[in-house]
Amino acid sequence: MSPVLVPHLQAVGGTSAPIGYVRFCAASKADCVAEGDLIPQVPLDAPHLSTLDQVNRSFNTSIAPVTDMDHYGEVERWAYPDDGKGDCEDYVLAKRRALINLGWPASVLLITVVRDKEGDGHAVLTVVTDRGDVILDNQENEILPWQDTGYRYVKRQSQGDPTLWVSLGDTRSPPVVGGGGR
Repeated sequence: MSPVLVPHLQAVGGTSAPIGYVRFCAASKADCVAEGDLIPQVPLDAPHLSTLDQVNRSFNTSIAPVTDMDHYGEVERWAYPDDGKGDCEDYVLAKRRALINLGWPASVLLITVVRDKEGDGHAVLTVVTDRGDVILDNQENEILPWQDTGYRYVKRQSQGDPTLWVSLGDTRSPPVVGGGGR
């Protein structure tokens, strides 16, 4: 039997924003305000998918990955990678800004905190579409449905207010473990 997949990540309650995001918003207030109408989703048609792919690949290849400690001498700092260097949050900020500048509604471009395949904290950009939530990730050039990333989803921005964050319910079924000792 196939697991039942939920196309959209489910908010299960409010939570705190990451401290790096709070500091980013204190320094860049204009980038952290709700803009325009609340658009619940965008169509995931060929032109939209092509734009997402171009933006994701462009930033993944043009930004050199570097930790905040090596870059700024700080444990956690969210900033636009205008000098061509950054960590996962910086890629997300750049991709989000680029898509907004291309006319995409901010309400469908949600900064999201996950646990990666090694269990480490990581940030990705969730795009809410009519075919489910898809992920732009600096560790992956392909645009993937959220449930195909191998990540555990922790929290993300609220669609209505980018300064409010929601906890996420990871609704995938747990893996089936077979017996037999092979």
